Amino acid sequence: MNEQITHMTKEVTAGKLTRREFMGKAAALGVSAAVASTMFADAARAAGPKKGGDLKLGLQGGESTNSLDPATYASSVPYMNGRHFGDTLVEVAPDGTIESRLAESVEGSADAKVWTFKLRQGVEFHNGKTMTSEDVLKTMERHSNEDSQSGALGIMRGIESMKADGENFQVTLTEANADLPYLMSDYHLVIQPDGGMENPAAGISTGPYQVEVDEPGVRHVFTKFANYWNDDAHFDTVENVVINDATARTAALQSGQVQLANRIEPKVADLLGRAPNITVQSTPGRGHYVFIMHCDTAPFDNNELRTALKYAINRADLVDKVLRGYGSIGNDMPINSAYPLFDETIEQREFSVEKAAEHYKKSGHDGSPIILRVADGAFPGAVDAASLFQQTAAQAGIPLEIKREPNDGYWSEVWNVQPFCASYWGGRPVQDQMYATAYLSSADWNDTRFKVQSFDDLLFSARAELDAEKRKGIYSQMGRMVRDEGGLICPMFNNFVDASSNTLDGWETDPNGELMNGQVSRKLWFV
Repeated sequence: MNEQITHMTKEVTAGKLTRREFMGKAAALGVSAAVASTMFADAARAAGPKKGGDLKLGLQGGESTNSLDPATYASSVPYMNGRHFGDTLVEVAPDGTIESRLAESVEGSADAKVWTFKLRQGVEFHNGKTMTSEDVLKTMERHSNEDSQSGALGIMRGIESMKADGENFQVTLTEANADLPYLMSDYHLVIQPDGGMENPAAGISTGPYQVEVDEPGVRHVFTKFANYWNDDAHFDTVENVVINDATARTAALQSGQVQLANRIEPKVADLLGRAPNITVQSTPGRGHYVFIMHCDTAPFDNNELRTALKYAINRADLVDKVLRGYGSIGNDMPINSAYPLFDETIEQREFSVEKAAEHYKKSGHDGSPIILRVADGAFPGAVDAASLFQQTAAQAGIPLEIKREPNDGYWSEVWNVQPFCASYWGGRPVQDQMYATAYLSSADWNDTRFKVQSFDDLLFSARAELDAEKRKGIYSQMGRMVRDEGGLICPMFNNFVDASSNTLDGWETDPNGELMNGQVSRKLWFV
């Protein structure tokens, strides 16, 4: 039998035997389906990536209000759309290093204030125009414009000047920042012709796939771009199918209607992983599920009330009952041990009915209902998490009231609009980027309205500090400030729980974001 199996695997490697044929012959030899599936995958991987096929993704996080304008991306489907058709200057590799994309190389001055990106030459946009340094400059100018409302606006702060210089794009900072290349990897900063100044929602960039169908809230279809500058994308077409309902999304994967699904609910992940044709991919990282309060809006402008609510949530219970172990406990700040300069000595906040009641009494709140808005699409298990929060808050005498919102429109009408709601963040590669995106006073995505000048000053001083230990100390101060004064209730850091059909190969663990940091359409292929 061993000789027969060896011969079969060689035929797979040579492309002469399909998966169905291999599985059938293996079954006839008495090999279990699980073992045969592993053997086939190993043989297929040895053959290298195959070209062709139509990839379908079943995704949570799509709305009728979505746009192809990269500046607006705030949920999963727009994010994935950008990954399919767009390119950034650089990206962050799974090991945390910087990888080249549209920039062939990045060089910083000795004082980390001037950064030069040498651009790849001969790169073509989907409209036939050749990319130039002017396109890069105008892209960055658009995202740094005060009127842009770009999700990258916060990280563009601190730039003194930018210029296009032949094959180079150069950034000069007001203060040193060793993390500048990481900031340029932000998924909003998709390079567009003329910076997208005229029509940012046209969906035109330099990525492996070009837009064919754009039906917000329903589906988005992309076809392989014939003149793509790289050879790291393997499918003929890619389709994002919006399936916000978790049960329907899982069913679509099981039936083969889609080959990938994001946001697998932890309560079904183990069961789904037992299916013979599906693999559940669980990746720890920097993502966090949260409840956010606007610090400038009553009653949340009272820090005693904010502190009471922070003590009123049972983090360990939520990690156990909502995440089912697919994550870890949070500490009311957006940073965890996945960040290289994380301070593990910051005291963990624990659930305490007594302290919650004490701070609630000090707040002087009038006892009226405190409205927490939530939707299924805020994060997997968000409604259950809110219900558990409500129960533990009640033990401290805090009148938390849950208002369930529709998924469609949640990210445009509730998040960053209403003063208390459920949300999620995918995290960022470095602390500077996370804080600059969501906690800098002037950041457009400051969804807790945390506006503290001393915090801003620390952020800028951390950028200028090139000594790692001193920088870690500054970040520690910032973490404590957000934890003790901010509007963030961060009970848990989630694993990215995705699922893939075993008809796909090439999966690699990437802690930078769900679905391999959005790179599945470039890095996977059909076996």
